[in-house]
Amino acid sequence: MRQRLEELERAAESELPGADSEEALAAVRTKYLGRKGLLTGMLRNLAAVSAEERPALGKLANDIKERLTAKIDSRAAQLAASAGERALLRDRLDVSLPGRVVRRGRFHPISQIRQEICGIFAGLGFSVVEGPEVESDYYNFEALNIPKDHPARDMQDTFYVEENIVLRTHTSPVQVRVMEKRRPPVRILSPGRVYRPDSDISHTPMFHQIEGLLVDRGIRFSDLKGILTVFVQRVFGENTAIRFRPSFFPFTEPSAEVDIRCVICRGAGCRVCKQSGWLEILGSGMVDPAVFRSVGYDAEEVTGFAFGMGLERIAMLKYGITDIRLFFENDIRFLRQF
Repeated sequence: MRQRLEELERAAESELPGADSEEALAAVRTKYLGRKGLLTGMLRNLAAVSAEERPALGKLANDIKERLTAKIDSRAAQLAASAGERALLRDRLDVSLPGRVVRRGRFHPISQIRQEICGIFAGLGFSVVEGPEVESDYYNFEALNIPKDHPARDMQDTFYVEENIVLRTHTSPVQVRVMEKRRPPVRILSPGRVYRPDSDISHTPMFHQIEGLLVDRGIRFSDLKGILTVFVQRVFGENTAIRFRPSFFPFTEPSAEVDIRCVICRGAGCRVCKQSGWLEILGSGMVDPAVFRSVGYDAEEVTGFAFGMGLERIAMLKYGITDIRLFFENDIRFLRQF
């Protein structure tokens, strides 16, 4: 029995160098130390040994088991270290390779135009004010001189949330809310998202507007023309020609559309300007006295003007973009150009 135990230990030790993988080493461990392994089987046969020899042989078998377990564990550690070294060699970093350039993010063109316009009017004394996108019919229409039976409602198709709750069709309700809480002078700019059920290459159901309001004593139409001329020339260049055309808006009187010389053909006439040489960019006018009455202002004491423009419209003209849907498709190839 002693001789067989010693031979078993030597046989197990001879197989360890050849166990070059975790699977092979596990097979050696199972072969000799498993529940049905060779050493375990010999321990079961100790009952056939004389009582005098049994303690010494039992101790020898346990010592062999401990030595084999230690050697198998040591071999496992060697295999793990070798696998780690091979992984490092396989995945090593070549420090001579050029570095990867980290791509910088950019502001969306609509955000850029909004920041530029707000910056221009901030320099002219305007402060930025925002309001809710879900509005009451009163603030979106009636307080702006557009009662329920007014034909001007057809100019702005509307998303209705409830009977008297709408998705705002313009940011003018912000002006009414501000005037209700402030006394003149008022000089504000109100940017934000607005909604109308329209969709094609030049319209989307959701788009962005920015509107301005100035109310004080002695405000004249010439003040409106002066401020909008400064704005246009800072956005499109100092040599940009501008003209005011009579128009109609229910909340301003008199009202005017503002055109600029076509930025594509420089006034020669092209498809974009429909051969007219001019492009419409915004609407404006003197605040209608009816609007002042709805907020408690005395139209005999104060006057004011308002204007509004679509940010997508300004961005399309400034950057030469022909399809408004490009702003909302998030195509990185398009956005990288700004």
